[in-house]
Amino acid sequence: MYRDRFYTLSASCPDQVGIIARVAGFIAGHGGWILESSYHADAVTGRYFMRLEIKADSLPFMLAEFRERFHAEVAEALGMTWRITDSAVKKRVVIMVSKQEHCLYDLLARWQSKDLDIEIPCVISNHETFKGFVEWHGIPFLHVPVVADHKEAAFAEIKRIVEDVRGDCVVLARYMQILSPELCAAMPGRILNIHHSFLPSFVGAKPYHQAYERGVKLIGATCHYVTAALDQGPIIDQDVIRIDHSDSPDDMVRYGKDIEKTVLARGLRYHLEDRVLVHGNKTVVFR
Repeated sequence: MYRDRFYTLSASCPDQVGIIARVAGFIAGHGGWILESSYHADAVTGRYFMRLEIKADSLPFMLAEFRERFHAEVAEALGMTWRITDSAVKKRVVIMVSKQEHCLYDLLARWQSKDLDIEIPCVISNHETFKGFVEWHGIPFLHVPVVADHKEAAFAEIKRIVEDVRGDCVVLARYMQILSPELCAAMPGRILNIHHSFLPSFVGAKPYHQAYERGVKLIGATCHYVTAALDQGPIIDQDVIRIDHSDSPDDMVRYGKDIEKTVLARGLRYHLEDRVLVHGNKTVVFR
């Protein structure tokens, strides 16, 4: 569905009296039209979170001037961490994959149908399995092998590629390598992963086999931001499916693929629409 151009303002600050009045007053004072608004006050941390969509042509200035004025007139006094993005600028998403196809296939189908209105400047893989498939879509495929004794060089090359193609974020679509701490630190809150379990249960390799051995009755998938701590980053989205004693690990892997691709696509959409605000190791997600 077509929408007029809008700006998305997402922010957090210490909870205090008058936050909404200051922000909305600034926007209204310049003739701005708020299309959508979401707010959350965290009583435990004392932090306030907000997300606003503002009709772009209702403001008398462009984003550069908005940033200057908003910082000086509102954000600085409130101790606010904030960002504002433009719906007219498509996000550039770099996809990384290994040998599992389902998440890659799903993301490319959503991209091709405009369900995900993004640019994909390249797909990076440590194997050449999907080279033909990706290039058939007209997307550059870059093979970066990850060799045991030279992993740091591989991740340095990946970092260079992402910077070169001006990637806004990276999606690990079942990329089965642990990223280097340096790469994680270079892109905080910009690398999304799909883990095939309901975290924090069953981190690391073969979580479905771990779940089978534990005899669980629910399996799930988790979309989270990547940090240097394996499978411990802030969680964006999760889902589960019920299983029983008759299901084998192979059955669980098969069931899990449907959840994985759905949760990854949903988590990516929340990220792209600036609906996710990170605070510590937790997130506020305005759906």
